[in-house]
Amino acid sequence: MKRRSPQDEVADNAPLQALAEALAALSEAREVRAFLEDLCTPAELEAMADRWRVVPLLLKGVPYREIHDLTQISVTTIGRVARTLERGAGGYAAAVHRQQAATASASH
Repeated sequence: MKRRSPQDEVADNAPLQALAEALAALSEAREVRAFLEDLCTPAELEAMADRWRVVPLLLKGVPYREIHDLTQISVTTIGRVARTLERGAGGYAAAVHRQQAATASASH
């Protein structure tokens, strides 16, 4: 494994931070979709959409094999998403929470 200095860590983080800020600057789903379509290959978009599709099923407690049968997404991918939900940076949970809050406020 490559050793990195603290300065390298900060420099490596800057492009990801800039990307996150670009996404956060977009205010509508259609803008985000257009940005993602410009940024990613079709295969990358499919992989990300598959991961996101698995999240609500995992949160409902649906077993991996059943998720696979419903979605045709690999059990390996389902497992990775599950691990990230448990030990990741909290991004999936934040997005789910925001979606639920938006849905609740739209229904009132």
